[in-house]
Amino acid sequence: MVAEKESESESETPLIPRARPKPRPIVQLGIFLISHSLLFSVVFSTAGVLALLLLPVLAKNTYISENALMPGSVAPMLSNQEVAEANRLVKDLTSLNSKPLASAIGSQRLISQYMSNLGAEVSHHKFHPQLNQFHPLHFFSSPDSGRVEQNISCALHGVNTVGIIRAPRGDGKEAIVLVTPFNSVKLNQNEALSLAIAYSVFSLLTRVPWLAKDVIWLVADSQFGEYSGVAAWLRDYHTPVFSGLGTLDAEMCPESNNIYGLNENLSTKRTIYDGFKRAGTMAAALVIKVADRSEQYEDSLSIYAEASNGQMPNLDLINIVNYLAVHRQGLRVKVEKFWPLLGLKWLKTLGEIFESLGHLARSVNPQWKFGIPAADYIEGSATLASSLYYQALGVPTGPHGAFRDYQVDAITLEIFPKVSSLDNKVRKNDFLLRSGRLIEGVIRSVNNLLEKFHQSFFLYLLTSPGKFVSVGVYMIAFALLVAPLPMVAASLYVDASNSDYSLKIDKPAPFANASDEPCITLKSWKWLFAAKKVFFVHLWGSVVSLLPYFICQIPSCTPTTSFIIWVFLSILSLVVMYIVLASPSSHANESQPQRGEWAILKSVTLSAAFIGLCLMSVINFASAEIGGLLMVPMCLMAHPLKLDVKARSIRTVSRVVYNLVLGFIGFPPIAFIVLKGAFEGFSGVNVGDFWSWVESLWAWNSATYLYIGMVYLPCWVLCIHILFHRC
Repeated sequence: MVAEKESESESETPLIPRARPKPRPIVQLGIFLISHSLLFSVVFSTAGVLALLLLPVLAKNTYISENALMPGSVAPMLSNQEVAEANRLVKDLTSLNSKPLASAIGSQRLISQYMSNLGAEVSHHKFHPQLNQFHPLHFFSSPDSGRVEQNISCALHGVNTVGIIRAPRGDGKEAIVLVTPFNSVKLNQNEALSLAIAYSVFSLLTRVPWLAKDVIWLVADSQFGEYSGVAAWLRDYHTPVFSGLGTLDAEMCPESNNIYGLNENLSTKRTIYDGFKRAGTMAAALVIKVADRSEQYEDSLSIYAEASNGQMPNLDLINIVNYLAVHRQGLRVKVEKFWPLLGLKWLKTLGEIFESLGHLARSVNPQWKFGIPAADYIEGSATLASSLYYQALGVPTGPHGAFRDYQVDAITLEIFPKVSSLDNKVRKNDFLLRSGRLIEGVIRSVNNLLEKFHQSFFLYLLTSPGKFVSVGVYMIAFALLVAPLPMVAASLYVDASNSDYSLKIDKPAPFANASDEPCITLKSWKWLFAAKKVFFVHLWGSVVSLLPYFICQIPSCTPTTSFIIWVFLSILSLVVMYIVLASPSSHANESQPQRGEWAILKSVTLSAAFIGLCLMSVINFASAEIGGLLMVPMCLMAHPLKLDVKARSIRTVSRVVYNLVLGFIGFPPIAFIVLKGAFEGFSGVNVGDFWSWVESLWAWNSATYLYIGMVYLPCWVLCIHILFHRC
């Protein structure tokens, strides 16, 4: 009885409802951002563009991070004696090529003889040109194995000449590489001068006692392009061959081992080796070129650093070249600029605004170092735009790009002599002396390293030879730009779910029966239909990316014809895949479109765009940044035209116009033509130029090509689908 009374008293005790746990601050912040997604989208997008425009102002002065480099710590040893020997080489090459029966073998034999006379180990490397044919697996593999294609004649070949100096204080485990492109078929004065600069340094290094790393001088045959010979030599250098034939091409072209008399007896006791000679692991590489045009006032130096897919060498390598060129040899150092930006009035106005803000900040606090002169801002913006463009393009700006595929830091140094300086013997000797001492100083600094470059930055953007923007700064602009995508995606999903829930609540009780449960379940999982549609379109994008592989098989096809075929096959494949892969369940409700279906579709599209941009920023930040500037506004503004037309307000009409313009300009070929026409003029622009540009991307295995085909193009198609959605 007592137990019964206790149970009755417990049952009569009212239940105290538990208080809901207070959400964590991060959850509260997320809810707040989602509920005010429109406001924060405008704020973050504007801040992202503004942060990008502020990068030239936020750039820092470069500095040498690795103390062991010690550039310019000792006086240069290169003297007029080495310059005189280099002039003798130029004279012999010029006289040899002036003869009517001169051959490429004669020039190569002469260079080999000069190398051998210095005591270097000399060898020749024969290679065959590679086809720049699209192959999908090249994007996911290591550097091409380089086997000769079946339709390449073995008689078509080039020959690299290689000289190696063994370091007296080294163990043969590390090496420094000097590269001079050299057209063995047609030698010009500029190539002869670049050979003279490298030879003067090479001859000095055979006699110095401080050398701790082997030095390799690669005279790269550039008759098939400057990149081809360097890439072929690097491929064989890093690929072990166990057949005894020396190179990868030897099995298909057995005669490639024969150097056609290059190794015949010379007027020297030195030996020209038949096999492929190697040194140690490459610490750094310098490509030396003398420009075919001259500067009006002074000798100058241009540095090219961009490699494939936005890869850059360690910043310390650029820093020591800049320091030695400016402070030791008196050269004016330049980096590439995007010249059309220099004449833009709005950019000049923006620079003046930042300059005024800088003056205002310093008047408030002299220690605030904000703002730069307007002229420096314009120059920095043009240089930054060029750095972004070439990194986004993913195509190397010189032969140095072949080294980055093997994780070797390398740059191309293009030296511009002063006008008429090469006609004067004294000025010519001075030009060779200063250029040679620059290369000597760089080699001496790299020679001091006990390990690979690692102290300084690998991810950076240049605004001048002496200023850079690090990854920690420029990623802020990208993060602000793409931040609205997940916020708006979550907001759209919540709004669509709430609208469905309100419809269920408003439904009269007599009509709410058990038969509605499957419908309710279907609605709660309806985002899967949108995800299926987004996945289908991205799968189509991968098919579009593979179509050029088959189009390239069509013989004698012009770029314009190839582009038209590509567009036709892309549309046809979209229709076929829609018919084959679309299941009946995806069409079940097509006749009665749901109220929030387009919102769910846009939510998934924004999520896919966000994921694609973030993944691309890891592979190539510049491609993600430029792509985000085009894709983020297009994805955020996408809204069914049918709803906007029904509303007939100023806001909706302006949104219709904005979406139509973005949809038209956002189409990749149209965007390419508009940008090219804006900077170069529309007179010579045609649709075939887009095919040629895309062809260059896949020829260099640029990840930007995959980004356009598998991320950007599907998102554009989905945005167009949302615009014309049947609400």
